[in-house]
Amino acid sequence: MAWFHWQERPAQALQGGGVIAPDERLPWAQTGLMGLQHVIAMFGSTVLAPILMGFDPNLAVFMSGLGTLLFFAITGGRVPSYLGSSFAFIGVVIAATGYAGQGPNPQIDVALGGIIACGAVYAAVGLVVHWVGVGWIERFMPPVVTGSVVAVIGLNLASIPIKNMAANNFESWMQALTFVCVALVAVFTRGMVQRLLILVGLLVASVAYAVLTNGLGLGKPIATAGMAAAPWLGLPQFHAPAFSAPAMVLIVPVVIILVAENLGHLKAVTAMTGRNLDPYMGRAFMGDGLATMVSGAAGGTGVTTYAENIGVMAATRIYSTAVFLVAALMAVLLGFSPKFGALIQAIPLPVMGGVSIVVFGLIAIAGAKIWVDNKVDFSQNHNLLVAAITLILGTGEFTLKFGDFALGGIGTATFGAILLNALLAPRKVS
Repeated sequence: MAWFHWQERPAQALQGGGVIAPDERLPWAQTGLMGLQHVIAMFGSTVLAPILMGFDPNLAVFMSGLGTLLFFAITGGRVPSYLGSSFAFIGVVIAATGYAGQGPNPQIDVALGGIIACGAVYAAVGLVVHWVGVGWIERFMPPVVTGSVVAVIGLNLASIPIKNMAANNFESWMQALTFVCVALVAVFTRGMVQRLLILVGLLVASVAYAVLTNGLGLGKPIATAGMAAAPWLGLPQFHAPAFSAPAMVLIVPVVIILVAENLGHLKAVTAMTGRNLDPYMGRAFMGDGLATMVSGAAGGTGVTTYAENIGVMAATRIYSTAVFLVAALMAVLLGFSPKFGALIQAIPLPVMGGVSIVVFGLIAIAGAKIWVDNKVDFSQNHNLLVAAITLILGTGEFTLKFGDFALGGIGTATFGAILLNALLAPRKVS
């Protein structure tokens, strides 16, 4: 398959649970709608991560689109993935910059230098994998590890919508209404509407929210002033990096988490599509690493293949790489349009929270699917304990400190899964 040569399938192919493969696409109108759905799926996390680090969220959205285009080019358009802001950088960036959590990060240049260094190491790992093969990584990260890491990503993110996206009882009920809307669309509709479950569910829930708040005054109304005031066109705010050895020492180890995430995501996509993506693993690592370097050089966050979008693929069974090309182009345009960004940000937080509950849950299930598809034997104590401990470490945000460096959540879960697997793996008896 050349980059832009997809076999077109009619929209009727979606009837009866039809699957759209990576080298296929729907008509461009439907592909565009699917791309928009993926943009919405990634938007919450891609915007939230830079806000938590004091970065510019509009620039992060722009760089996510640019990074996805770079990833698409390096993988030859064969790997369906979207690259968005990585949460793995949050803790180390805060530690390296001393960010207080309010407004722009005054030490953003130092963080950017560390992000670039991390991306360079990541790309180097990808180059080795491309030359040598993925076997040596798989020995460290077998299906029990990758499945656990993918599952724990979804479970770790679960606290974000539950704790941070509903301020009162009304907003909690709106979250519930949202995920019920998404579920109803997923189960009781057919064809293209069913595949647009996230987008349609979000629209229905947003209308219901507007009626209850703007109309009946039951909660915080949807703010439209920001949309009206935002200009149609505007440049993102770029920043130059600075290279500090202490900051790089703190940030570069994040590469282990990124490798584990990407490996787990690709294994999840392999399980869903039935396509062996191992030959493109090295390119995927290189693409992610180079995209992180480019993002850091411009003032954006480090990026990673997005589990949120894998969750959407799992629900829609549309794996076309054309969808991600369209989504990336939309994100680039979004980065140049403060008004469109304001429109997306005007989506009520509880509604976005309800959507996030669905998407993060689908991520966790994608991890479990890796176990099932690879027939991981949980009657073996080795597999049982690796998975059990990893899930609790990540879900419970278990944190270990090494001086000023803190490793928590997904980090301890990832390292824990790798180390436990190596320690507990059965030894061959000669």
